[in-house]
Amino acid sequence: MAGLGLALPGTLMQRSVRCGWPGCRCHADPPELHGPYWQWTRKRAGKTVSRQVPDDQVDDYRQWIDNHRRLRELVAELEDLTLAVADQRAGRHAPAR
Repeated sequence: MAGLGLALPGTLMQRSVRCGWPGCRCHADPPELHGPYWQWTRKRAGKTVSRQVPDDQVDDYRQWIDNHRRLRELVAELEDLTLAVADQRAGRHAPAR
């Protein structure tokens, strides 16, 4: 786990948006939306938090999100191993997978 590097939960996606100016091309028919822009989104304390990500940082965010997924996988494996040891010490057999 120590060699994993920085880890960040969430999702990275491209979005095109409308602005608040009524006369803008993004409100035309058909609309020409602004963007695409990169956006990182996650949940924190039950609320959605979003941030625009500059193009030159997209690869960093992808790596951090991948690292977070791998970290969750490793923690799940460690939990399974710990439960198996606890069951063995208690004389129980681990459930079959």
